[in-house]
Amino acid sequence: MSGAIRPGLLVLADGETFEGEVLGGDGIATGEVVFNTVLTGYQEVISDPSYAGQIITFTYPHIGNYGVTTADDEARRPFCRGVIVREPARRRSSWRSEDDLGTWLARHGIPALGGVDTRRLTRHLRDRGAVPGAFGALGSTTPDGAVVDEAALLAAALAEPGTAGVDLVAEVSTPEPYTVGDGPRRVVAYDLGIKTTILRHLGRIATVEVVPASTPAADVLARDPDGVFLSNGPGDPEVLDGVVASVKEMLGEVPIFGICLGNQVMGLAVGADTVKLPFGHHGGNHPVREVATGRIEITSQNHNFAVDADTLPTGAVLTHVNLNDGVCEGFALPAERAFSVQHHPEAGPGPHDAAHLFDRFAELMGEG
Repeated sequence: MSGAIRPGLLVLADGETFEGEVLGGDGIATGEVVFNTVLTGYQEVISDPSYAGQIITFTYPHIGNYGVTTADDEARRPFCRGVIVREPARRRSSWRSEDDLGTWLARHGIPALGGVDTRRLTRHLRDRGAVPGAFGALGSTTPDGAVVDEAALLAAALAEPGTAGVDLVAEVSTPEPYTVGDGPRRVVAYDLGIKTTILRHLGRIATVEVVPASTPAADVLARDPDGVFLSNGPGDPEVLDGVVASVKEMLGEVPIFGICLGNQVMGLAVGADTVKLPFGHHGGNHPVREVATGRIEITSQNHNFAVDADTLPTGAVLTHVNLNDGVCEGFALPAERAFSVQHHPEAGPGPHDAAHLFDRFAELMGEG
């Protein structure tokens, strides 16, 4: 990564501290600190809108080595609060790269902290759970003139609300509808934080109209779609009353496919509960078992909340289970022609084991 390098410090809300080097930028970065275990795909991770409100820690030590390219952006800009790495690359070595990671982060106003003992930080988050934190360059000043030191960083971390009870979807959702793809069907996709790679998969099977998260069900049904898609996204599903009400109204009227936050929203729409996981699922290596077949798929995931399988109502069928911790990874509503999964079948980044779910959605729409 390029840019000025200055001594920095990460302070978590529980008082734990981690030394590092701030790579450009003044002031204090705050957010809920989580870790991601992908080995490649750092640009797709950072630009995933599901990270709004969070600081991303990469467990893989060497980040930035192949640079960045516009083709790998998953959204119009990154929405995360910051990035923490062990060893930031000083040079990029891919023929595809258009810029280095540090310059790209600076252009989007995303602060980064390098040289951190990310192994210790990850172990702490695993044991303690995701926790608010703050980092900055020691001795620099904030916009209001305050000096950045350990006490100021701790105060900022303690003031950070995290993601529970916060509507972050409003921050990332598109303000206006737009259309992508040229597939044979017509799909309306709720943008709760939708990714570019998802739209590429959907565009293969349908012409997709992407609508804001606030779009009422009546407006969606008036478009006479063959199916409705509920995207991934950031934050707490239980604050999305409007989206949940719209999904409840559409169930049984049109085939629906949800992923990640869309899975949680569908769960709430049928009366299930959602829970916040201790440190979430963030990575490209999560084993998921399909209950009906026993098939194991290695999946890409990014979420802090999940559906409580024990609260699914009669008529809902548990379809997928996470083999690491037994968390619900998907359920279906056969009578309503609807299904959803917690993982990211588009795999941006990650393995492609679950990409067949887009074809399943196409088949479901064909049954209508």
